[in-house]
Amino acid sequence: MTHIRILLAAPLAMALALMTPAMAEERTVPQSRTEMQLSFAPLVKQVENAVVNVYAERVVERRSLFDGDPFFEEFFGQQMPNRSQKQSSLGSGVIVGAKGIVVTNNHVIEGASDIKVALADGREYESTVVLKDERVDLAVLKIKVEGDFATLPLGDSDGVEVGDLVLAIGNPFGVGQTVTSGIVSALARNQVRSGDFGFFIQTDASINPGNSGGALINMNGELIGINTAIFSRGGGSNGVGFAIPANLVKTFIASAENGSASFDRPFVGATFEAVTSEVAEALGLDRARGALISRVQPDSPAEKAGMKPGQIVTAVNGIPVEHPDALGYRLTTVGIGGTARITVVSNGKPQDLTLSLDRAPETTPRDERLIEGRNPFSGAVVANLSPRVSEELRMPAGQGTTHGVVVTEVNRGSPAARIGLQPRDIIIELNGTAVTTTETLAKLTGEDPSIWRVEIERDGQRIRQFFR
Repeated sequence: MTHIRILLAAPLAMALALMTPAMAEERTVPQSRTEMQLSFAPLVKQVENAVVNVYAERVVERRSLFDGDPFFEEFFGQQMPNRSQKQSSLGSGVIVGAKGIVVTNNHVIEGASDIKVALADGREYESTVVLKDERVDLAVLKIKVEGDFATLPLGDSDGVEVGDLVLAIGNPFGVGQTVTSGIVSALARNQVRSGDFGFFIQTDASINPGNSGGALINMNGELIGINTAIFSRGGGSNGVGFAIPANLVKTFIASAENGSASFDRPFVGATFEAVTSEVAEALGLDRARGALISRVQPDSPAEKAGMKPGQIVTAVNGIPVEHPDALGYRLTTVGIGGTARITVVSNGKPQDLTLSLDRAPETTPRDERLIEGRNPFSGAVVANLSPRVSEELRMPAGQGTTHGVVVTEVNRGSPAARIGLQPRDIIIELNGTAVTTTETLAKLTGEDPSIWRVEIERDGQRIRQFFR
């Protein structure tokens, strides 16, 4: 019996002796029943006090049936006021700063007039919004009282791998703090929801309504993502949840700490498209991945870096780019004021370019104006178009030009609303005259022609309309 044990142990001892430090750090699967019976309890105790509940209360106006109708408004005056009522929403959040800095989802607190943060031990505090952004669906709150709070350290989401064990912590359905376990199911997921952010960690850890803004943590007790969305046909968890990566959360928090009024993404000045299998084959790529450059704006950072239409961006700072959304994510996490090493493939050959990252410029002063008077455009707010204005309005990349006049707002019930004018419409021509500035448009709308002829661009399409 002893002899047999020696024969079995000797190869194991030899293997251990030959194991390199890198091999020793590799992840392993459970090797025994004892390891299978290990508990997450110590890890949960380590992090639970840093995960909070977020209660948001907003006042919603219920509009009258005839609200916006000029006849009824003139006839009844103020006799039919809109009714207001309070609505509450529940979500989760994570304390990331010892002085009471909390990160959550924007959709949890959007439109709220009163936001409370409840700790795991039952204490509740009022909080204020420091920074929020609808497009990345993140918000930073500040607890109003002074004190030292338990925090959750932010991990490196680029180090996350498919198959890693994770825990999701939040308050699903308002039942109280709940912990679920699972694995990382996929990375770099896009087309998860509407909006311009498409780079999520996918997990099968149960995420339900109320989990939004909660923590997705790794086995080191680090925050690797903010739980934000589920894929569900019935409203409950189907094992497909999505989290915003911690590296984007870090960039967002840094922007809040710097006192920024808004969260700016770097301006590139290029339009990108997904790489299809046909394009990949034509360009000599082994698979369909990356971001195809379809258009480059003159004098933009992209042009200065040497980016050209037809090239495919395959990596940023050596990290592969799966699709155009992944490119936007990588550049955003580099941050404003930084530089990125962009790898592009042209004619089957890779090339590295240096791209400087800055805010979208306001190349032409916006000169925002409200159009007034007796004309079809009365009630429209317009501005001179620039990369900065285009970014603020979330206009599709490449729509229109970098100059012209764009509609930023349309007052409800106004003549402009009745003719169907919409925010992001670009007014190109009015009564045969090119509209190049808001000043030009204001002068043209002061005239009194028998017929108004207007040409606008909407979602890349030219539309001509006539009004009397």
